[in-house]
Amino acid sequence: MSGAMDKAKGRLKEITGKITGHERLEAEGKTDQAKAKIRHTAESLKHRAEGIMDSLKRDRS
Repeated sequence: MSGAMDKAKGRLKEITGKITGHERLEAEGKTDQAKAKIRHTAESLKHRAEGIMDSLKRDRS
C-alpha cells in the first residue's frame, strides 16, 4: 500500500475513533499516519542518496 493510502487510512481511522469515542481506533489511526510519514521520509532519503551517488559517478568520469 502506498504512503498516501496509509496516511488516508490512518486519518479515517482517527476520525472514526473520535466520532465513536473509540480511543484505540483513534490511536491506531495516529500510528498509521506516523508510519506513513516515516515511510515517505525514508523513500525521500533513498532517492536523494541515489541522486548523490549518480552525481558522484558522473564527476569521476
